[in-house]
Amino acid sequence: MNLAAFTQRLIALMLLALLAACAGAPPGPASRSSVTVEDGRRSAVVLSAMALLDSPYRYGGREPSTGFDCSGLVHYVFSQERSSSPIPRSSAEQAGASRRISRKQLRPGDLVFFNTLGRPNSHVGIYIGNKQFINAPSSGGRVRIDSMDNPYFAKRFETARTFFE
Repeated sequence: MNLAAFTQRLIALMLLALLAACAGAPPGPASRSSVTVEDGRRSAVVLSAMALLDSPYRYGGREPSTGFDCSGLVHYVFSQERSSSPIPRSSAEQAGASRRISRKQLRPGDLVFFNTLGRPNSHVGIYIGNKQFINAPSSGGRVRIDSMDNPYFAKRFETARTFFE
């Protein structure tokens, strides 16, 4: 395992531990910091995406057994979250069906869109927090964690959007 893969796995494990700790908090009086149903749904989306790290890229792919393209990954992950309504298959349609939010409003489970093919919203990833997102990057690649600060993605960032309230 190379250093980049090791680092991605370490980040994923740390995030999983953090999410598990949040999910296991004892119930208490309702307050602004209480864990909500929406937080649980967001965690389920992130955990589902994390489970697919290192899956192969495949153009048009939308299954773990055969691989994913970027929008196929998003479609599959959100279809695993049973309480989610079905979402469109293509990245452009996913952008059109979701609600625009500012980059500052990004929360785990939201979507980040990029212009990688000379057209808006041609690439999509699932935001996991700390300026990181999971995506199926390109032919020959694998599902991985990338940084919003990566010069390639920073230059091509298009919009942040959400399917959550």
